[in-house]
Amino acid sequence: MQDLYDVTIIGGGPAGLYSAFYSGLRGLKTKLIESQEQLGGKVLLYPEKLIWDIGGHPPILGEQFVKQLIAQAKTFKPTMLTSTKVDFIERQGDLFVIHTAQGEKHYSKTVLLAVGGGIINPQKLTLEGAEKYEMSNLHYTVQSYKRFVNKDIIISGGGNAALDWAVELSPIAKNVTIVYRKDTLSAHEATIQEALDVGVQIECNTTITKLSANPDKTAIQFITCENSRTNQSYTRQIDEVIVSHGYNREASLTFDEAIAIPKKDDYYFEGKATGETAQPGIFAAGDILSFEGKIHLLLGTFQDAANAVNSIKTYLEPTAHRHAVVSSHNEVFKEKNRSIIENSLSK
Repeated sequence: MQDLYDVTIIGGGPAGLYSAFYSGLRGLKTKLIESQEQLGGKVLLYPEKLIWDIGGHPPILGEQFVKQLIAQAKTFKPTMLTSTKVDFIERQGDLFVIHTAQGEKHYSKTVLLAVGGGIINPQKLTLEGAEKYEMSNLHYTVQSYKRFVNKDIIISGGGNAALDWAVELSPIAKNVTIVYRKDTLSAHEATIQEALDVGVQIECNTTITKLSANPDKTAIQFITCENSRTNQSYTRQIDEVIVSHGYNREASLTFDEAIAIPKKDDYYFEGKATGETAQPGIFAAGDILSFEGKIHLLLGTFQDAANAVNSIKTYLEPTAHRHAVVSSHNEVFKEKNRSIIENSLSK
């Protein structure tokens, strides 16, 4: 048998990363498994978005927030696996066996589900040859604003994400146009009005029907759009194309017959604010966990993670304290605090 862990966290987004930190704080042997190549979860989709709702923390870019979360998660040196997709979990006596798509088996005393909304992949533009431009100027997220300075941009999509990008990019771009296949945008009215106020052009009932390459065939130079009501089309030169059609959610994690956890909306696991589910030994935190009074913000995610880890600690060690010692008095930080203070004094 491979190494046996006290807890195996499935999911490397904010819930999983903070759980990894907190389980180390509570002295648990911890493993984290993430299906994607990078840790960070959905925050990676918006690296240049400012996050305001973290208590006591000034607004921070998503990219920097993820870096800090990962650094914090590694504080107690958990085992972390990326590009590893969990397919199946079974119970063998008092232990859980976690099977991956790569054919590996991982053994754990408990499991903490932190898979959020599942494995998400952007809905791609369904035009012939579109994929070859993904390495140049066809984007499914905005990684850096610098690329879009003084550019003529077209955004396909009518939801909040599409309008948000339009508002964010409008001050630095030459021109931003939204095209949407329906006659009414699905974004919030306030967001739509904000886009109009900053000069974003909005074309409803309009779809991109063709992408035409530059002479080197390395990037999109022209797009053709068609209006479904008038049946008229036009072709215009463009610098950058952003597609915001939403995301496909893959939720393929399954359990053996001995593991039954009630679900809400056929996906989210029903449990308690303590992170417990109906299945002893399996806990949950973050978006995947549903309970009365749930807070769907990062602060709620961190609370979910701490509560779940505390529940795991007492599940494994019934005589353990329900909560961890406050950080300012916790012995595990003594040496780390001394090092931080000494470094600050030496500057």
